[in-house]
Amino acid sequence: MASGSGAKNLDFRRKWDKDEYEKLAEKRLTEEREKKDGKPIQPVKRELLRHRDYKVDLESKLGKTIVITKTTPQSEMGGYYCNVCDCVVKDSINFLDHINGKKHQRNLGMSMRVERSTLDQVKKRFEVNKKKMEEKQKDYDFEERMKELREEEEKAKAYKKEKQREKKRRAEEDLAFEEDDEMAAVMGFSGFGSTKKSH
Repeated sequence: MASGSGAKNLDFRRKWDKDEYEKLAEKRLTEEREKKDGKPIQPVKRELLRHRDYKVDLESKLGKTIVITKTTPQSEMGGYYCNVCDCVVKDSINFLDHINGKKHQRNLGMSMRVERSTLDQVKKRFEVNKKKMEEKQKDYDFEERMKELREEEEKAKAYKKEKQREKKRRAEEDLAFEEDDEMAAVMGFSGFGSTKKSH
């Protein structure tokens, strides 16, 4: 036996001093937190979540066929490409979930916290919306609307007349064609190379 005492040591697993390793872990964490010159690292200050100022393009690739090869860049692969996160999402619902999600907002430098509106801000917003509604109502002119309706009716009538003229013209052409067939039959021509009867 390897041990000189002659007693059998059945507990062959290595023992760890938990207190010592906890101290080492705390020391390592404090060292990581401290930056150059002994200054602690400041937590990242992110902006509050704000309204998107651009329109999300979901329809530009709709119904289009793209040939994808091994050398095609990731941004031109099938699906929706996010250039902020450098990823491709396969469908529009998942793309919207992605751009509204935590990871994407973090990459943009924003937190998921929203700025709390004050009472004055809410009142101003209501006033602005009320002014917009009043302007829309002023723009609505009854006489102008009646004029538009009359123009639409005239267009519909003109379209209907054109359709009737087209139908009449086709009927006249068919009649003239039938008269030519009758004249050919009287003259002894039954058709051009066809032995089948059309009756």
